[in-house]
Amino acid sequence: MTRIITLEYHDVVDAGDFSSSGFTQPGADSYKLTTTTFDEHLAALAATGTAADATADEVVGSVVGAADGQRARVLLTFDDGGRSALTEIAPRLEALGWRGHFFMTSSRVGTTGFLGADDLRELHARGHVVGSHSHSHPVRMSAVGEDGLRREWEDSVALLSDILGERVRTASVPGGYFSRVVAETAAEAGVRVLFTSEPTSRPSRVGSCTVLGRYTLRRDDPGSRAADLVAASHGARVRQWSIWNAKKVLKALGGESYLRARARVFGSS
Repeated sequence: MTRIITLEYHDVVDAGDFSSSGFTQPGADSYKLTTTTFDEHLAALAATGTAADATADEVVGSVVGAADGQRARVLLTFDDGGRSALTEIAPRLEALGWRGHFFMTSSRVGTTGFLGADDLRELHARGHVVGSHSHSHPVRMSAVGEDGLRREWEDSVALLSDILGERVRTASVPGGYFSRVVAETAAEAGVRVLFTSEPTSRPSRVGSCTVLGRYTLRRDDPGSRAADLVAASHGARVRQWSIWNAKKVLKALGGESYLRARARVFGSS
């Protein structure tokens, strides 16, 4: 199967204005790119010949059964649902003829720093994908019980589907905490494409749901990092995969202690 390389972004803000869009904790701010840096990322991606102009549904349908070795497909995703999705990100993608996947934390619809219902409808009307990022954005999604996971997905999908006037079928897992039951309950809620934060370009299946990994970009990453991730050489993707799997072990062993240590690091930065 042809590879699907998905890049995971969050908010894009003016330099120093991290509180203007999305979640405002120091950890969340570490994922927010400045407008200048994001412009550098887009220019670097465009220079590789990338054309992020298809939706996940279209790409998944086109690569099933495709021969290995064909050019990888590239998707761009943006988590949390911050206001910058409409004010900063979408116009820049549209200037290139590209489309984004915007995943909304549905309990935050219309709250300070986040997209409102009319904003979500506008993004959808302009050809972008609007999907679920869970209802409440649990810190450790995979630690939520099965009933709680069903509520997270079902409440979010129902609310967003009502806003858009059509069924939401795409979602992303918050916080990087993924498990099989996370995907199973998402599928039960009608999600057909689920993005995780595992750095892999190989799609997998959990029931009726296609699971796609993503390569994460942070505030300090230069545009060349994004270009390296979509390049034919897979060195940058292997490096991120190795680091992610080492952190995965620490998360599993540390539990809440890992989160407290992470908070201390970002809180002191």
